[in-house]
Amino acid sequence: MGEPALTSYTCKLDDAQAAQLEAYLLGRDYEMRAVPHTRFAGHRNKLNVNFYKSGKLLVQGKGTREFVEFVLEPEILKEARLGYEAEINPDFIRPRLGVDESGKGDFFGPLVIAGVYVNESVVRHWQEKGIKDSKRVSSDKRIGELAKIIRSTPGCVWTVVPVGPETYNRMHKKMRTVNQMLAWGHARVIENLLERGAEMVPPPERAISDQFARSKSTVANALMELGRGLELVQRHKAEEDLAVAGASILARDVFVTKIDELSEKVGKKLPKGGGAPVDVAAKELVAEQGAAILDEVAKVHFRNAARALGLPEPPR
Repeated sequence: MGEPALTSYTCKLDDAQAAQLEAYLLGRDYEMRAVPHTRFAGHRNKLNVNFYKSGKLLVQGKGTREFVEFVLEPEILKEARLGYEAEINPDFIRPRLGVDESGKGDFFGPLVIAGVYVNESVVRHWQEKGIKDSKRVSSDKRIGELAKIIRSTPGCVWTVVPVGPETYNRMHKKMRTVNQMLAWGHARVIENLLERGAEMVPPPERAISDQFARSKSTVANALMELGRGLELVQRHKAEEDLAVAGASILARDVFVTKIDELSEKVGKKLPKGGGAPVDVAAKELVAEQGAAILDEVAKVHFRNAARALGLPEPPR
């Protein structure tokens, strides 16, 4: 059997490497395209080579493996990396949990927290399938497709905790801050996964999530007995880790499903986010069904609720 198909590859480039790669693409008749947030982007024969302003390179499409092995590694990186992730970045294959949420910034719909367990075989499979942070996925349809891959990956253990609007509003009145609610949700997800410890082989060494609070003790204090022996890693841009990226996709998939169900319930499309379209929909909903409907479909501590009800907005 040959090497497995590889359809996506990412790595960091410094400025000199980026300049060298751009010159290579220009010299090989790649079609240079304008892609948001990139410094340059080349396309040729179903292969996309995008270098982002963040310093990250994304190679995607048919011929990814060949481009990495015969162009990127020998010409630009000057070292073989593909297949050697364990030596270059040992954390890549460490058994771990990833936790992320969706809906935190959306007025309508639930807050959804998801968690996954990954090991070496899981992350290698996801790397080949193009699993990435949900915010970088272009459509809800693609989110659903990636979520199916995640849920069906052998060796992956996952859990999702959706907090519907009515429950969310009760919890927020009690806890007062979103960070406290996130800490509770992240801890609940970690505990749910650890209760299935026999399915996680080898056992997870750490749990990784985005840093939403000043101190990781916020989550640690919310953990129960099972989770207290686990190393907690909270960092900015945690979704760059495949475990967190997988959790972000599962959370977003459930959020999309739930907000669609709420839309059907009220007979009106509920927009995502917290911008002007949300204000319009919220005012129409209140006018048609009364103020109490917001508690059933939205996070009522958001400023959107005050605007929909014609009340003074709370201080920021």
